[in-house]
Amino acid sequence: MLGNSKKKKPNLRDVARTAEVSVATVSRVLNSPDVVNKATRDRVEGVIAQLGFVRSAAARAINSGRTRLLGALIPTLDSDIFSLTVNSIEQTLVEHGLSLIVATTDDDPEKEARKAQELLDVGVEGIFVTGVDHSDALNDILQRSRVPTVAISFYDAGYHLPTVGYDNRVAAEMACAHLMELGHARVAVVHGPLSGNDRTQARIDGTRAALAGKSCRLYETDLSVEGGVKAVQQIMQDTPRCDAIFCLSDVMAFGVLNELLRMGVDVPRDLSVISIHDLPASEYTFPPLTTVHLPARQMGRKAAESLAAWVEHDVRPDPVHLASRLVVRGSTRQRS
Repeated sequence: MLGNSKKKKPNLRDVARTAEVSVATVSRVLNSPDVVNKATRDRVEGVIAQLGFVRSAAARAINSGRTRLLGALIPTLDSDIFSLTVNSIEQTLVEHGLSLIVATTDDDPEKEARKAQELLDVGVEGIFVTGVDHSDALNDILQRSRVPTVAISFYDAGYHLPTVGYDNRVAAEMACAHLMELGHARVAVVHGPLSGNDRTQARIDGTRAALAGKSCRLYETDLSVEGGVKAVQQIMQDTPRCDAIFCLSDVMAFGVLNELLRMGVDVPRDLSVISIHDLPASEYTFPPLTTVHLPARQMGRKAAESLAAWVEHDVRPDPVHLASRLVVRGSTRQRS
């Protein structure tokens, strides 16, 4: 008869027995090594390496009362803007001895609330949410759990949670001001889905205010390169033709530029293209994309530092405003 081929994983008691110390001593070596004399610590650490002992997160939580896990509710990881931010958050949390669990929500309020509860069920000690427009269900979960929570990608000093981000309305106004300075008067505005997306709504509000009195047509599409392609196909069928296209995200602008090139439209001679985000690829499009830089990496670091301080030291952070800036490249030029 064949026996069980799966080898039993060593546990805390196995380490203690082999090292001829108590379980409490092994626990101290793992959690507070400085309080254990060097000879004992070296012996225990040698046995840990010998047996291949790996402490589970669940066991660590039972012993310390801490999971040292934080959660992030992110609309999507398909967009580089969120990937850059999450990467920066995770790198910063490592410096604080904290780990990150990411849950994607697709900007769906019901899914966001469900994912938040799942994060709390696995024991996260803090949560990052995206934006400031959330369902009553999510707000109720956060209020009942009293879990420290920081909102990113949106700056609002009056919001009931600390915010770390930029002013989306101002970013749009900055792009529109550049177009106005260049003499553009007919602007097509390409944006992603509005449902559940307060960042896009703020940018549209800023655009409408900045372009008041000018011709401004809005085109909603998928937040993707393909979405930008489809938007251009519609824009170029409309009359009178626009003299500038303003994309509310670089990812759509990439599609816009590609499709304009395929159609034989010369950018910026025939029309200008401008966007928001300044993703790494924006510098290498043809022509290089004029865009408003949003400090995604800096935002990730600031948000991580803010939530880490709240979790570790019970210090509720102040809101953090990060300035955006216009980056002028080859896709915009003075109109004749």
